[in-house]
Amino acid sequence: MARVAPLALCVVPAVWALAATFEGRDRDPGATWLVHPERQDAASWVDERMVSKALAHLRISALTRFFKEGGELAYIVAARKDGDGTYVQVRLPLGVTADMVTAQRPKLAANLGRATLETWPTTGEEDGILDLWIADKGALNGGAGVWPLMLAGRVDLFDGVPFGLTQRGRIINTPLIGVNWLIGRRPGQGKSSALRTLLLGAALDPTAELWAFIMGESPDFAPFTPRLSRYRMGLDDAVAEATLRALTALLTEMERRGKVLGRRPGSPPKVSRKLADDRSLGLHPLICAIDECHELFQHPQYGTAAAETAVKLIKRGRKYGIVVLLATQFPTRDSIPREITRNVSCSVAFSVADQIANDGLLGSGKYRTGVRATELRPNVDRGTCVAVGVTDAAFELIRTFYVPFEDGIDQVSPVVTRAVEAVADDGREIAAAEPEAASIDHLADVAQVLRGEPRMRTQEVLSRLADHNPAEYDGWTPSRLAGALAEHGVRPAKSHGLMVIRSDDVAQALAARDSE
Repeated sequence: MARVAPLALCVVPAVWALAATFEGRDRDPGATWLVHPERQDAASWVDERMVSKALAHLRISALTRFFKEGGELAYIVAARKDGDGTYVQVRLPLGVTADMVTAQRPKLAANLGRATLETWPTTGEEDGILDLWIADKGALNGGAGVWPLMLAGRVDLFDGVPFGLTQRGRIINTPLIGVNWLIGRRPGQGKSSALRTLLLGAALDPTAELWAFIMGESPDFAPFTPRLSRYRMGLDDAVAEATLRALTALLTEMERRGKVLGRRPGSPPKVSRKLADDRSLGLHPLICAIDECHELFQHPQYGTAAAETAVKLIKRGRKYGIVVLLATQFPTRDSIPREITRNVSCSVAFSVADQIANDGLLGSGKYRTGVRATELRPNVDRGTCVAVGVTDAAFELIRTFYVPFEDGIDQVSPVVTRAVEAVADDGREIAAAEPEAASIDHLADVAQVLRGEPRMRTQEVLSRLADHNPAEYDGWTPSRLAGALAEHGVRPAKSHGLMVIRSDDVAQALAARDSE
């Protein structure tokens, strides 16, 4: 034994020196067998060398050549624990861009021993910088848990509404004041539930006024009725017309609020909590939710005007405490006007089918930079969404809270009851819904303003309609008039190079309608 100990003291350092030599010679960026520590989280542990090895095996030619020549990646942000995962930021070598890596996301995930949903490569501040977040194994499984306001609590909309858990496992309070929302997905992935959660949060702010328009036969929002000042649900033309009237009323209200702010000392640029609490000013939060909004924007008669009005509200109304929440299960190139996607503040995409739907919801170019809801699996990832604009981060992967309202389970109504009681406790009243206006007969109005003349220029018809009923026709365009007449089979015609409306066409349409 006396001889063994000195021998061991000589051999062990020699073995370590030899191993270190081979370690130094090993060009494989992922050779970590000597340095991998014993850790409780070894199954989820990620470091720079593991990331380098995963990148080296993506078969990106410039990256492969870089490693073969002995290159070492520059880590702007070293691997660090970030919520329920690891975050790194890498400066890529010459000839390699971040979108080259994002295009190989499934392979990168496999190289890191992760599911695709657990691996999020995105473009950093420059095209040559890769931001990479890797979830701990299994961290994204399961839902977000119980909504924090399910049993008690109120909301200050200026602070936000609990919406879900981020990919880092933190509760996210999403903004509602000063923003507008667009939510979309394939059918059955959580869109209406997410909209319901936002509206429930808004209901728990006693100062907020809520409107809801559901463009379909869906009971998802029926429990909100006691808390709503305006509510319509259905697929018929009357609901589309009522929704357009509501958007027009919001536009008028926006202009009134602008004048109120302009008269305040210092002309404050936007509504604050203090101003919203002053009941004499009428600057309380006003939330308008439209579910299945594609049905409105594609409506043959009211769609064009609804889109134009919605865009104006989204661009300017947020400063005045007016919030528009839009949701659709058909996010296509034609169903959502491009100006809405461009100007909406918060975009949410549950599982979508393709790049067009992805960028139609989240914004142009998002798919290319790696912000992809196409990676969310239908049904498997139900309730999980990719969101842009809800925080300062480039995107958030959010497991949304779910407040059940299905299969005989109704946990929405008790929250609404609390919300109504909170309004009463605050000494306020829920604004009474305006009575439904009588349906306006556009065809009869056109016949009236023609005054028996054989034909009349379209612009003259529009001018007379605006004089006849300014509240309805002020701001109408030739295309909108054409759409209203087309519903009755009447189309403007060209006469002497000018577009005209013919009295005979209108009279025949009226007669045909009366006979029916």
